[in-house]
Amino acid sequence: MEVITGTGGNLVTGVVGYVFQKIKRNFSYVCRYRRMVSGFEKKVETLKDKRDRVLLDVDAARKNDETIYPEVNTWLAKADKMIDSELKEVKGLEDEAKNKCFIGLCPDFKARYQLSKKAEEDAGAVDELLQQGGFDKVSYRDVPQPVVVVPPKDFDDFDSRKLVFNKIMEAVKDPNLNIIGVYGMPGVGKTTLVKEVIRQVKEDKLFDSVVMAVVTHTPEIKKIQDQIADTLGLTFMEQSLSGRASRLCQRLKKEKKIFVVLDDIWAKLDLIEVGIPFGDEHQGCTMLLTSRDLNVLSKDMDAKMRYSIGVLEYEEAWDFFKKIAGDGVESSDLLPIATEVAKKCGGLPIAIRTLATSLRNEPPFIWEDALRQLNRPSSSNFIEVSAAAYSSIEWSYDSLRSEEHKQIFLLCSLMGHNVSFEGLLVCAMGLGLFHGVNTVEETRNRLLTVVTHLKASCLLLDGYNNLHVDMHDLICDVAMSIAANHVFVLRH
Repeated sequence: MEVITGTGGNLVTGVVGYVFQKIKRNFSYVCRYRRMVSGFEKKVETLKDKRDRVLLDVDAARKNDETIYPEVNTWLAKADKMIDSELKEVKGLEDEAKNKCFIGLCPDFKARYQLSKKAEEDAGAVDELLQQGGFDKVSYRDVPQPVVVVPPKDFDDFDSRKLVFNKIMEAVKDPNLNIIGVYGMPGVGKTTLVKEVIRQVKEDKLFDSVVMAVVTHTPEIKKIQDQIADTLGLTFMEQSLSGRASRLCQRLKKEKKIFVVLDDIWAKLDLIEVGIPFGDEHQGCTMLLTSRDLNVLSKDMDAKMRYSIGVLEYEEAWDFFKKIAGDGVESSDLLPIATEVAKKCGGLPIAIRTLATSLRNEPPFIWEDALRQLNRPSSSNFIEVSAAAYSSIEWSYDSLRSEEHKQIFLLCSLMGHNVSFEGLLVCAMGLGLFHGVNTVEETRNRLLTVVTHLKASCLLLDGYNNLHVDMHDLICDVAMSIAANHVFVLRH
């Protein structure tokens, strides 16, 4: 009985002690409510400062076209809710604690307790947010996708291209082939074909990453490295070419399977100097190369499989010409002339597109004049440029709407591939190519207008971003030949 009594006494003592501590703690909430609220408000001010600093970083990142990390956006939403909603709720409870008194004499203990309890809980939540808000970085750069502008309808209409395309796709899927080549005369459609391969490769998800670079007849290693690095989201810190090559090589090796397209190769390109791992160094790297010269692919670049692209068959060429020039070419008065004009393009897609675009919706007498000029002996001195292609592009040049258009076209050819718009603007201003403009802004707008017209005429192309313009290598060849015979361009 004594044991039971003792045990019962201890139990009662424990319960009484627990209840007392509970009452004491709850009473402390009532007594310290002002201190609790003040502490919470100070922490909210600290949270406001941190949120504003994070917002500054976020705004700067968005202006730099960077993507905000999801956890940063989540944190900002929680911080906003705490600063706005929770603070407002605490303020509401504080007003209740002040107002709800018995005829103004007796404090409302329940309201003070609820207020103090709420302030304590929210203060803890603010502490947690302050700890979570210590971001080293708030954003990241999206890896840009390569600009692959392919007119699918054009490609689908060429049955002769489908056969080559299917063979290339089979080779790309072969794990034993790491270098594949495509060759053909300029303007025949090599770049269009490999861009269609890129589109299909990405659609089928055959590789983890796809990159493309244009090499040109005057290759600059740094530019080639930059084109590949931009697609991968890689920023070079190294200054030397060898250091950049090493960094690029390391980055490419991180991709288990990568597809590298090098367009317009004229001579042997040292892949190690660029920083492209291949063969035993990276068995997951497959390369597709294009060139005008079979020997460059087979001997200089050691491409195991090489595919030739020829000119379009007559029916393909005529159908393509009709599609661009419009249905009017089949009218009785225009059809005989149009078929002869189409033949002058020699089956070259670039010549067909350029000439048909220039003649679209024009009256018969302009077609007749074009045919007469196309029948003249070609002034081309380039072995690589056929007489048909030269004549068709030269006629498109002659048909440009103003001397300003002609001079900007020739200037672009002299400045090379992927010309920066700002560089073109500086040269145009320095040469005084525009008349009647008085400010830089007026000159910029005029240049934009001319470049837009040249693109519509298929004499200029989009560059690798919206700050650059480009030109097909065949059109560039013809333009440089024309420029050599126009001393007035240099005289300015």
